[in-house]
Amino acid sequence: MTEIERLAELLRLLPPAPTSWVQAAQELPLARAGLDEIVARAEADAAFRAALVADLEAALAEAGYQWREPMLDALRKRLSL
Repeated sequence: MTEIERLAELLRLLPPAPTSWVQAAQELPLARAGLDEIVARAEADAAFRAALVADLEAALAEAGYQWREPMLDALRKRLSL
């Protein structure tokens, strides 16, 4: 048995990933793109950045963005809030 075959055998023995992990992995690329878009907009638009600093959730909702708490935390870090 080759190393690859042995690795494949061991991987098959693992339980399936939790559904929440799979969902998070599927959402991550879109979330990153959304974060990049918001950060770029905040860098280019002083009024939008001021609104984000004053009330992140309200500013995002007003701009039409909908985010869950983990993404809000990531955005706070990216914007140094």
